[in-house]
Amino acid sequence: MIDLLLTNAAEVVTYADHERLDSIEDAAVAIEDGHIVAVGPTDEVTSEYPESDAENVLDCAGQAIVPGFVDPHTHALFAGDRSDEFEAKLRGKTYQEILSEGGGILRTVEAVRDASTDELVENLLEQFDVMLAHGTTTAEVKSGYGLDTETELRMLEAIDRAADRHPIRVVPTFMGAHAVPNGTDTDDYVESVVSEQIPKAAEQGIAEFCDVFCEEGVFDVEQSRRVLEAGKEHGLTPKVHAEELTHLGGTQLAAEVGATSADHLLHTTGEDIDALVAADTTPVLLPGTAFGLGAEYADAEMFLEHGAPVALATDLNPNCYSQSMPFAMTLGCVEMGMTPAQALGASTVNAARAIDRAEAGRLETGSPADLAVLDAPSYVHLSYNFGVNSIDTVVIDGEVAHD
Repeated sequence: MIDLLLTNAAEVVTYADHERLDSIEDAAVAIEDGHIVAVGPTDEVTSEYPESDAENVLDCAGQAIVPGFVDPHTHALFAGDRSDEFEAKLRGKTYQEILSEGGGILRTVEAVRDASTDELVENLLEQFDVMLAHGTTTAEVKSGYGLDTETELRMLEAIDRAADRHPIRVVPTFMGAHAVPNGTDTDDYVESVVSEQIPKAAEQGIAEFCDVFCEEGVFDVEQSRRVLEAGKEHGLTPKVHAEELTHLGGTQLAAEVGATSADHLLHTTGEDIDALVAADTTPVLLPGTAFGLGAEYADAEMFLEHGAPVALATDLNPNCYSQSMPFAMTLGCVEMGMTPAQALGASTVNAARAIDRAEAGRLETGSPADLAVLDAPSYVHLSYNFGVNSIDTVVIDGEVAHD
């Protein structure tokens, strides 16, 4: 007896990355104990695993099935509302101007500090529900709106508690070095992150990664290096926000410290990309951020020409309020020159690379049974039919998590 059988799919995409896409027409997927035990033409799969031997059967006639999306960069845990800043940006204010007036990250920090841990958990669960409905089955979530030891640890606790209550697979990241608190010297704050926050976060045992905002006016390259090296000493794998607003050197830093990913990369050069490829560091592009800021987009074609395994992410946060990986795919195609196949690979297998989840983002025998059934006959509709949600059913760990 198998747990779940999906039959008659117009198309099953079993694997996609920046170089290839493998798919099967008129296909079926058989699932047992949370893993895929067979995928192939419906006649072949059902001859080995008949519908009568399946606990649950989904007829997916006219629908495509794709791997569940992996969102490798989010700030999904926050509190408060910053919709007025959206209007301010439309009137011409820059992100840096809003930040200098006490808005941006620092405004969210105040709201998060004022929220209870229970409130933070509920906020994150609401975000997870929307992400799941749009096909995300694995998501990275950062702290970083605390900027003090107590609140950063509370954020990580909230991430952990929400993960226990939701089917989405959650990857926690510590990001105490997200901004500098008001009235604090940057070097002094870096010292507190290195000597107090990181050791406490490591002792707590929730965070897997350590991230830093390496950017002009935030943390310079050497300050960022201190944070990442301290994280490594305490067992936290490096990630870097790099080259979002200026070209500062964060991409080279990511390669030098062996970061799993370097993210944003709007101002990255070809030489930087070569360094990432040599270091096996995954570039994560966040087109929703450029869209929300009205900024130039990262040059995905340049990354692909250099052989880099480009990943996409939503960057869900109060300044980039999108929970939808398909929207990121659309922007990747329309604004950054990716093909729909490349965008799907960037949202599955390549995105999984960016959070050290090699088993995620594919539909192959032995893979975790995380998948999305589309209300459309082809994966191309994910990028093509923008403005609507094309996801019909989501399966995580072999169980229907959203229908």
